[in-house]
Amino acid sequence: MAYHHTPVLLQEVIRGLNPQPGQHFVDGTVGGGGHAWALLEATAPDGRLVAFDRDAAALASAQRKLEPFSHRLTFIHDSYSQLATYVRRANLPRLDGVLLDLGLSSAQLADSTRGFSFQSAGALDLRFDTSQGVSAAELLNTASSEELEQIWRNLGQEPQARALARAIVARRRQRPLATTGDLLEVVTMVKGSGQRRHHPATLVWQALRLAVNHELTELASGLKAAVEVLGEGGRLAVISFHSGEDRLVKDFFRRESRTCLCPPELPVCRCHHQPTLKVLTTKPIIPNSAEILRNPRARSAKLRLAQKINR
Repeated sequence: MAYHHTPVLLQEVIRGLNPQPGQHFVDGTVGGGGHAWALLEATAPDGRLVAFDRDAAALASAQRKLEPFSHRLTFIHDSYSQLATYVRRANLPRLDGVLLDLGLSSAQLADSTRGFSFQSAGALDLRFDTSQGVSAAELLNTASSEELEQIWRNLGQEPQARALARAIVARRRQRPLATTGDLLEVVTMVKGSGQRRHHPATLVWQALRLAVNHELTELASGLKAAVEVLGEGGRLAVISFHSGEDRLVKDFFRRESRTCLCPPELPVCRCHHQPTLKVLTTKPIIPNSAEILRNPRARSAKLRLAQKINR
């Protein structure tokens, strides 16, 4: 399958990261390679890029697309949460920027063997890396009703989380859930199929994907790792598509830009926290109407930027 992905907020990312010739970057979620291509062009002739992706198909496609820059590229089939380890192995003297694009690609959504889209009939997998971890079907068929409820409530802000969890448990007593159609049937039974701004299954699928891939945990680890490997003045850009992701990024940036983390009732600072970041975006950058028209999946994207400061 051709791995197509339209990079979201491309000009805003490049403007925010401000890549220059000879600089070194990490693309933590290389996907279709659109952002990576722009970074490699801007850092020519000798800038380097370390490109991560948990999805082997995405990585293989990016390798083909970015072949003209192969002498300046290192590809890593692993999570960006491990980027500090790999960057040290690559012997880069300092990093000038890290990009984390947390969205799905069109190819992932179109691949019915992965189950990322409820609009395609196929297996309920939802893993970025299909060689490890527990699939969505395994999770749905083994987790307790309470655990499923927490997934829908905490990761999907789903008001019918309890009813949905109980319906899944009741359904799997008859036969295991195995396909996207199986889960969609339960969602429709609980939430209906009326006309809404978003399909009733949208947040259900998103929450399940976040749970299967431990995405918020990976993001928290990845943000810390990015700050660790950035050189002074280096920039961190994160594009999120989910309110939980954006809140995590915003809180991390805010915390790492403060000089004190003590409770407000303490008269004197006791934590001696040293800020590591300067926040460059007081509010997230969002796509304009023209980009959303070209690429409707960009509508929920939010870009936040921060810059490493000297300790």
